Amino acid sequence: MGMRKTLTIAGSDSGGGAGIQADLKTFQERDVFGTSVITAITAQNTLGVHDVYPQTVEAVRSQLNAVLSDIGADSVKTGMLFSSELIVAVSEIIKAYQVPNLVIDPVMIAKGGASLLQKEAILALKEKLLPIGKVITPNLPEASELLNGQSIRSVDEMEQAAKLLHQSGAESVLIKGGHLEGATSIDVLYDQGRFYHYEAKRIDTKHTHGTGCTYSACIAAELAKGQSLPEAVSIAKDFITAAITHSLSIGEGIGPTNHAAYRHFVSTRI
Repeated sequence: MGMRKTLTIAGSDSGGGAGIQADLKTFQERDVFGTSVITAITAQNTLGVHDVYPQTVEAVRSQLNAVLSDIGADSVKTGMLFSSELIVAVSEIIKAYQVPNLVIDPVMIAKGGASLLQKEAILALKEKLLPIGKVITPNLPEASELLNGQSIRSVDEMEQAAKLLHQSGAESVLIKGGHLEGATSIDVLYDQGRFYHYEAKRIDTKHTHGTGCTYSACIAAELAKGQSLPEAVSIAKDFITAAITHSLSIGEGIGPTNHAAYRHFVSTRI
């Protein structure tokens, strides 16, 4: 089969816990070759996002063409896309290269509350990106935002939201339940007309920076290796749970997870 390749199209996190840094660490851990296209440079640390410097559409197009024309990709994940212009450019090029297994992590709000996606970009995400995606992976606030403020406060409402997002263009939908109350964290996948539930013990920690990026990056890596989507999500759920459980307590604020934890503490399975 040869080395599988996974591309991340996302923002750079100078603190190393999220964005392309988290994605590339995850790809390495899951034994795929990672490439990256930077959509924005952020000045951030565990205390928050201090500045965002979006890249030009030309810069993003050039990076994408350089990677896909030579190296190609067996899967792609998108993270912080920031503006409608960038979303349109990214969707056009992904379609042109017929890249498979697009995982869309609709990054909108940082853990510290900073907005990472302009309001008008949400419409572009729905109209341009969702229809070409394999799966979209919103958390509860992001899913609510994509559904015009709809309340999502239970597993039943997560299932309803997943169906609605599927109807709005997404092939499959993974809604992450980390923001719900309770002793366990339940994620709901809607794939090919079926619901799958993924449950893990809730970890009492503030160090959850980059969890969404890491989770979706692991899904993309597993899809690149030929896993089915439900199996890819299952592995990714175990991967991110280990990363949170064994977080590193780095920095004074909301610290990063431990990308090597699954390898060190859970499994030797690649």
